[in-house]
Amino acid sequence: MMMRRRRGVGLLGVAAVAGVAHHAGTKSAQAQANEQAQNQELADLEQQNAALAAQQQQLLAQQQAAAAPPVAAAPAAPAQDDMMVQLKQFADLHAAGVLTDEEFAAAKAKVLAGA
Repeated sequence: MMMRRRRGVGLLGVAAVAGVAHHAGTKSAQAQANEQAQNQELADLEQQNAALAAQQQQLLAQQQAAAAPPVAAAPAAPAQDDMMVQLKQFADLHAAGVLTDEEFAAAKAKVLAGA
């Protein structure tokens, strides 16, 4: 009895390799689609966050304009009190998360420069 030499992986081996390749390709495409969706959601959220920050800046500017005392020859003690009140308001806004560290530092510098 003569033994035959086997060549290649055969039809079942080719089918198994093709099935695995198809599955891997499908999973890769799904992962890319999920990543694109997440990137789009992040971009949308960043855009919303920027819009909210701009609104907060406008509200803060309006509050500062309304709360700013008129420039007049006032005694030094009330000016110090007003400055302390403004600094306290900014500190409260910062603690509440309305102002970022940079915004708080800028507002504080502006108040202290006006003293």
